[in-house]
Amino acid sequence: MKRFLLLLLVTSIVGCGLLPTPSSPSHADPPPLDLDFPVGSFALTERSGKTITDKDLLGKVWIASFIFTRCNGPCPAVTNTMARLQRELHNELATGQLKLVTFTVDPQRDDLTALNIYAKNRQADPNHWLFLTGDEQTIHQLVRERFKQTVIVETGPDVKEGFEFDHSTRLSLVDKNGIIRATYEGLPNENRPDGHERFEKGLKHLQERVRELLQ
Repeated sequence: MKRFLLLLLVTSIVGCGLLPTPSSPSHADPPPLDLDFPVGSFALTERSGKTITDKDLLGKVWIASFIFTRCNGPCPAVTNTMARLQRELHNELATGQLKLVTFTVDPQRDDLTALNIYAKNRQADPNHWLFLTGDEQTIHQLVRERFKQTVIVETGPDVKEGFEFDHSTRLSLVDKNGIIRATYEGLPNENRPDGHERFEKGLKHLQERVRELLQ
């Protein structure tokens, strides 16, 4: 329980339409925690129409992100970060031992057609970058209970199009045994003077940890 509460403190939640809370700059932030959260079993549908389960990812290191294709908030920036990782970890991805995995939090709208259009527009290599959809309750439960991240469905007449979901924009690093080892910022925190510096340091550390876990 103490470890879970500590994770919640470290994990800044940035929903589609929400901005991170300002905080004072720090140039000596510790690296992300070495976590120990099993992803557990799941079965979802990839944009290709193929069923992807947790067993398909065993033996591989993978980086998870959470978006929805109609998002008018930070989701495009998170996807751009994943696209950057696709470029900068090209050699590691080429081995087949590393995967990028994006989960939609709006599966009712994000069918295979929507995911394919979204992925194609961002040059997502289907051999290395998976886009998963399925039952909304199942995905939301996976995000909340396994990844320890937040996803909230916004309702009411004041909800604008593209802001129907508030969810974490963090990236999760999963090892070959299906254990979540760390989370990282998926985009810079613009409310911090050192937001871009922290983001770049985090991405560098993420890539270092990927290479360590692949060994």
